[in-house]
Amino acid sequence: MTAAQFDAIRRGLGEAPEIDTDHADAAACAQARAEARAAWAQAAEHLINEAAERTVEELWQQARSIRDLLDPEGAEARFLARFENRSFRTYRGQDGQKRASLVLDDEGDLFIETLLAAALRPRRGGPRFVDADEKEQAASLADDPRTNDQLAYDLIMDVLRAGSLADAESVFGTRQAGVRLVQVVDADGNGAPVAHSEDHLMSMPGSAADQRICESGFVTVTIDSHGNPLNLGREQRLFTSKQRIALAIRDGGCRWRGCDRPASYCEAHHIDPYSAGGRTDIDRGILLCRYHHMTLHHGRWRITRRGKDDFVLQHPSGEMFAMRSRMVLSYAFGGIDPPPKRFRPAA
Repeated sequence: MTAAQFDAIRRGLGEAPEIDTDHADAAACAQARAEARAAWAQAAEHLINEAAERTVEELWQQARSIRDLLDPEGAEARFLARFENRSFRTYRGQDGQKRASLVLDDEGDLFIETLLAAALRPRRGGPRFVDADEKEQAASLADDPRTNDQLAYDLIMDVLRAGSLADAESVFGTRQAGVRLVQVVDADGNGAPVAHSEDHLMSMPGSAADQRICESGFVTVTIDSHGNPLNLGREQRLFTSKQRIALAIRDGGCRWRGCDRPASYCEAHHIDPYSAGGRTDIDRGILLCRYHHMTLHHGRWRITRRGKDDFVLQHPSGEMFAMRSRMVLSYAFGGIDPPPKRFRPAA
């Protein structure tokens, strides 16, 4: 491991919480502390195994999200602390030009990222477009002489000018920005205390998911403990929007080894060629970013899968990699064996 990877895991996981000892005897307290330390050690080991396939930023994000899943009450407190730290200020530099400093809370962070991604995705390596209008817009954006930072600035200014009455198509093109949260719900309808964003897998308290449900409603996707959808789609050439949601929930983004592209940047790949009779079913589809989708088709790679096992990336030379899902999803969906406990911090 590099020093940066070590630091990312350490900062993201933090320390195991202090256990509430008000109503427990000494032996029970000692056992609870030992279990918490063991859970954090197990999480660190899982993340160390992920280090070779993840960027430093993604490794830190997964460590933080796993910590929140293990310590949901602490997650709520940390979420509120970051919310209290939010700020926006302007100041004038020595050259006389006005500048701004923005400190984002978690929801603001996700909204800004999805806002920029919706408009700049073709410049950032987003998916190829099928619709003729989308192709034309993507080509126009690619030819635009402005830098990405200038485009981002102009977009923010357009949104501020348009305000709440913005015409989504004129500002964002055909893809409106929005944050989608994923929350695990048990058979009795009880939501998990921590949710995560579909893009970037950022953990959020369950109360944030409740607020989004109140605002925007929800889509139900039935999955197993490894995120595999149980109700598969019908046969057709392209994956439907609901199937794309299920793929995003299961994969969390591009599954290629070492890639950190989020789900909204990805294309759905048929592992069984459609032209050869392959079905457009979720268990035979996988998310790949545009670059790795092209690499697969033009580099003679192929992806196989036995049943609901991991996808396997294979090259005719014999090179082979397991395309594992992100570790935070295994924690969220209960795919860790034994399933990790959630710990209650000291009052």
